[in-house]
Amino acid sequence: MSHAIELFREYMGTGLVVIWFLLSLVYLFLKEESKQIRILFVYVPVILLLLFFNPLFAGFLAEYMGDEIYYRILWLLPVTVVIAYTCVVIGNRLAGKKRILWAVGSVILAVVSGAYIYSNVYFARAENQYHVPDSVVGICDAIALPGREVTAVFPLEMIQYVRQYSPVVCMPYGREILVEGWNEWATQNELCEAMEAEVVDAALLGKLAKDYGCIYIVLESNREIKGNLTETGYEWFCEVNGYNVYRNAELITF
Repeated sequence: MSHAIELFREYMGTGLVVIWFLLSLVYLFLKEESKQIRILFVYVPVILLLLFFNPLFAGFLAEYMGDEIYYRILWLLPVTVVIAYTCVVIGNRLAGKKRILWAVGSVILAVVSGAYIYSNVYFARAENQYHVPDSVVGICDAIALPGREVTAVFPLEMIQYVRQYSPVVCMPYGREILVEGWNEWATQNELCEAMEAEVVDAALLGKLAKDYGCIYIVLESNREIKGNLTETGYEWFCEVNGYNVYRNAELITF
């Protein structure tokens, strides 16, 4: 229960949007005549909230699905739609200057209730039309082989973007490696540990990459490497935006 309350506090943000949402639920419960609208915009959100704060339901989901995704139940709440619909309904019941004042007030209320999302440290200006780093685009294009998929091992900062850009570049592990509890095998992956070591052991990395069938190894150009990847069958292939790409030609089969 305490975990659910903490998640809801984080979800609320400044709290104003959730307050307007709850007030909208009350208004629609009292005034809305359409049965379909009442079901979608009143009863369903209320049931979801009751389930979210239900200790038995929370315990069941936490046991079988994990604590990390429990907060996603809140994504099912039609917060924006309910608030917007309520504002429109109230506005339609007003006339003249009152309707204009309500419309302007609603917009102002929406603005002051939130925060400027692009000031968040997790947002950055897109580097290209694909909305992934240029380095990912350049590397994926460089390692592509006509008519087949290729497997490559990337640094952690790139893995969540590769599949967004290319459907033919495969990886031995993906985004699950970043989230503890999603996949115990992934979070303990030996190849990932070798890739992210403070000093890269070329012999170990080359052996593991070959075992996983990785044709390519992608490393930051400034990474400190002990040994030489050429001794494991990987030759320097190209350099893209500060990343060195190594290729094992023996693994390329058609």
